[in-house]
Amino acid sequence: MKKVEDKITVAELSEMAEKMYGNLVKGVVDLERNILVVDAEMHADEEQLLLEDESRQQDLWGINLYPAKFGTDEFIEFDSMINIRPRQQNMSRGVENENIRKQIIALVNERVQA
Repeated sequence: MKKVEDKITVAELSEMAEKMYGNLVKGVVDLERNILVVDAEMHADEEQLLLEDESRQQDLWGINLYPAKFGTDEFIEFDSMINIRPRQQNMSRGVENENIRKQIIALVNERVQA
């Protein structure tokens, strides 16, 4: 797992994808602390790392990154079991709140560079 508090390149993400799933890298963002964690088999592992590092559950969202689709709307996929949280009115594996999706996109765009 890699905690990205600064920058990561698309090339690095591509290498991670090849080692794991071939075309995607799982990630978890902490919107409050502005952190992205990538390169684990399961979103839950990345979530656990952040929770142990004093992140709060309500700030964490699971995503998938597709390095080959960098620069398109398909680069970020909002799909993770950790996103199912009825207490935050998120009833699916996606991210239903448009403002939260926009925050995630902004954070990823800030961290990932060509």
